[in-house]
Amino acid sequence: MTYELFLAKGLELFGTKGYAATTIDDIATAAGSTRTTFYLHFASKADVMSALLTKVDAILTAADDPTLTAVVASGSRDLIRAWLDRKFSQWDEIKPYLTASYQAAHEPGVADRTEQWFEDAVGQMTAGLDQEKRFPPDRRQIRCVLAFGQLEHLSRRYFSIGWRIPREVCLDELTESWFSLLASDD
Repeated sequence: MTYELFLAKGLELFGTKGYAATTIDDIATAAGSTRTTFYLHFASKADVMSALLTKVDAILTAADDPTLTAVVASGSRDLIRAWLDRKFSQWDEIKPYLTASYQAAHEPGVADRTEQWFEDAVGQMTAGLDQEKRFPPDRRQIRCVLAFGQLEHLSRRYFSIGWRIPREVCLDELTESWFSLLASDD
């Protein structure tokens, strides 16, 4: 219970004060606890951020049915669109977590975790292309890097400025881009 309270208060403070300005004492006080108790659960503020990223991963993958690998393997425009639409729908929920993680990017553990996240997604996508033997083997990974990079960039823009271009237009265009990169040999 205390562990979860530290996470909730840490996330709240990262959102209001910013990651750099939030101290361990701030988190402990907000949780109605002490620095000593904080250290029973976490070694550092970066550990709090890492635990928050674990929560985000659980949020994002809980809705993945079918999996990203299966979506890419299918080559189906409709499945690609549905998968992207689910991700767009999760953005409001994950925004506070990822905004804090971007602020904490200088922390070695956080930067490594974020990079691993990107690599894992690209790996899942590449596995889908490998499964179907779609595109030359030496081109599969870069196609996945480009596709996932588009999604990541769009999410970062959404987190900072919202939907400047209507959501539906973004979904249409990203679907077509992913379809071209991951499904179409044309």
